[in-house]
Amino acid sequence: MAQSSVRGEGARPRASHAGERSRSDGSPDTGERDGGGSSQARQVPRARTASGGNGDDGGDGGRRARRRGGRPRRILRWFALVLSVLILGTAGAGYLYYRHLNGNIDKGKRNNGDSDVKKTEPNAAGQTPLNILLLGSDSRNSKENVKLGGSKDQVGTKPLADVQMLVHVSADRRSASVVSIPRDTRVKIPECEDPETGETYPETENIINTSLQRGGAGCTLATWQNLTGVYIDHWMMVDFGGVVKMADAVGGVDVCVRQNVWDRSLPGVSGGSGLKLTKGTHKIKGKQALQWLRTRHAFESDLGRAKAQHMYMNSMIRTLKGQNAFTDSGRLMGLAEAATDSLEVSEEIGTVKKLYDLGMKLKSVPMDRLTMTTMPTVTDPRNPNHLIPKPTDADKVWSMVRSDISFDKGGKDGKDGKGKSGASASPTPTGPAAAPAEGLAVTVVNGTAGDDSAQAPVGSRATAIAGALQGKGFARAVASAQADPSSRTQITYPKSSGAQGRANALSVAEAVGVPSGQVRATADAVTTTLTIGSDWREGTSYPKQSAPEAGDLPASADALSGSKKDACMPVYKPYQY
Repeated sequence: MAQSSVRGEGARPRASHAGERSRSDGSPDTGERDGGGSSQARQVPRARTASGGNGDDGGDGGRRARRRGGRPRRILRWFALVLSVLILGTAGAGYLYYRHLNGNIDKGKRNNGDSDVKKTEPNAAGQTPLNILLLGSDSRNSKENVKLGGSKDQVGTKPLADVQMLVHVSADRRSASVVSIPRDTRVKIPECEDPETGETYPETENIINTSLQRGGAGCTLATWQNLTGVYIDHWMMVDFGGVVKMADAVGGVDVCVRQNVWDRSLPGVSGGSGLKLTKGTHKIKGKQALQWLRTRHAFESDLGRAKAQHMYMNSMIRTLKGQNAFTDSGRLMGLAEAATDSLEVSEEIGTVKKLYDLGMKLKSVPMDRLTMTTMPTVTDPRNPNHLIPKPTDADKVWSMVRSDISFDKGGKDGKDGKGKSGASASPTPTGPAAAPAEGLAVTVVNGTAGDDSAQAPVGSRATAIAGALQGKGFARAVASAQADPSSRTQITYPKSSGAQGRANALSVAEAVGVPSGQVRATADAVTTTLTIGSDWREGTSYPKQSAPEAGDLPASADALSGSKKDACMPVYKPYQY
């Protein structure tokens, strides 16, 4: 049977020879002929036998020897051909699928706003921190999103960014932190341009979730940069439908509530996510995952909602790590399909490869080195329904991010013993030299009351600092009669003055010791302006800020470690059932 099988395989390539016939028993005819019947025309040199003969001892033994030598070569050629087809076919399918995934991704400009925060310089090892802004929009501009949340009368309106988080990965990739800003926090939104219509929106003060309506995610990024002084590398945005797809792709995420919860409309309080769970731990996905992330009333406030979102993110990351999602090709493809179909990203990371590379950078951070926080806030004195950054505490959080100091105490094993990676928060200035000090007009503003108006302003503060600047050669420095409360000292200069304006402003900063990270351009500035914040209430030189140590977060940041598996949300009593 084996011999018959080999003959059958060996005879197939020879079937095209017109003069070769097969017997009824399947063995080949001993006569070889060409198309005209002559046997001489098809003769070939005969193989020598093992004994040194010419191969004609034993009838057609020489021909059999030749066939045994030729068949393996033909089989190998056939196998190679089939294998090549399979490889090329698979590669082609992979390429087409790769193009499909790339085609899924919506992209937008990284920065659409008036912000000139500079990228952090590399540390001694050539490493830089990575900062990614995560946004969750409440868009109702699709049937799917309307079905999942919100009312039909909001269809066609510009979405708000109700979820906003900054993911910071340390330069050495050993730790990561996440900072949320509640959606109702009042901030300065810079001048932004709508990338679709070209419409320009002037600088304004409003709650931070409205920044998305004034120039898209790129405007929200600019708003964050100006508020925090942190350079943000990329943004990612997902809507209601995207959250559901991602939750389903992961296969569900474990969450916990301490009491039975039902987030619904109550007398005098309309709305609610519809989340309804019994006390304890539940694996949620799909619409229920979206309900969890949107729940505010039952978790008492936006601060409670941010805490619940942190719990969800921690649990999701643990789930992905447990599934080996980054190394299991099947899981990875499912996640890739859901992610690319759900996300809108800044254009510089708008390919599957770049998103995958980004995921690999996040993958290396252990769960006990991941810390979730919320920017410390206090009630806005202008509107009790809004918040503002909490003086001192909020800036301490952002100072840690700017200086790449880890939020967890494990960072003390870093290169300098304090969790710093060596990255510089204030890049070395580049560009033109500053103009002579005596010719620069500088306006000094008293903002020592702070944003929260919790303390009285320091009298004659602007006059004192203007005098100090005059003593350093800035003869045209003057004190403004108008106050502008600010928790943080900053120097602004006209955007129209470009690099020269920045150089001039930096010379003022250097004269009084203000860090270069607190210098920025604004569209409405008419001259270089130094606003003295509540962080500089005395002295004529800006007080040196002591660098926090690793894990030295203020209690108001409400930190949650990624390793905490037993985290459980308390439920506001009116929403218990």
